[in-house]
Amino acid sequence: MNIISFLFCMLAGLGAGLATGFAGLSAAVIISPILIGIVGVDSYEAVGIALASDILASAASSYTYYRNKNINIKNGAFLMVSAVLFSCVGSMVGSFVHDEFDLLMEYVPIAITLMLGIRFLMHRDKESKPLFHFEGPVIRAIVSFVGGAIIGLCCGTVGAGGGMMILIMLTMVLGYDLKTAVGTSVFTMTAVAFTGAVSHVVISSDTMFKLYGHELLVCALFTLLGAEVAALIANKITHKQMNIITGIMLLGIGMATLAGVFFGWNVSM
Repeated sequence: MNIISFLFCMLAGLGAGLATGFAGLSAAVIISPILIGIVGVDSYEAVGIALASDILASAASSYTYYRNKNINIKNGAFLMVSAVLFSCVGSMVGSFVHDEFDLLMEYVPIAITLMLGIRFLMHRDKESKPLFHFEGPVIRAIVSFVGGAIIGLCCGTVGAGGGMMILIMLTMVLGYDLKTAVGTSVFTMTAVAFTGAVSHVVISSDTMFKLYGHELLVCALFTLLGAEVAALIANKITHKQMNIITGIMLLGIGMATLAGVFFGWNVSM
């Protein structure tokens, strides 16, 4: 690993940590496209590194949200269980088809990052309100389980979008307020990332640790740092301030990553 690769891994980790702590996003939304498109990491290993980085970052963030009473697991239990189970299935699927998903894993996370940045800035004064109302505990449990299955498959296969999809489910379906949704999302992502990362390690441990051990270490450490700082700040500021900071941050990261991938920056040599 050269100094330029180190700097990009550090920036990827910090950006992913901030996105995790502020918005409950999966670290892979930031880390995967940078590792694949700029640092030159193989796509399947990049997803594994992102998921591994997500574990400590999400765990640390969820503890901070828990201390501030911004976590509610009870109503999202079915979502969490199905997301964890199907992330393992997604990891196995990804090991067979990851070459076909290279472009998807580069550009979809970038598109999600940019759209989220715009969304947070446009709706900075608004509280999260559910758009869908499902009556009855059985119907809500079924919807949560199916939603979790889709989230787990996406996260395990592509490594991105899990945190945001969980956030959407919690706010738009289960009616959580923003901070509680973010706190519950990062708690859930701790379990999802752990199962997804373990599956990736079991399938490609030799390649991941021998070829990309330094990238894994740098991304994990700086993702943890960024997530803890972001979670501490997020629990002290208002919803409006949280949305503005998150929107600006995501737009900046998305545009910088898009520029790097589009212009073919590759610092792996």
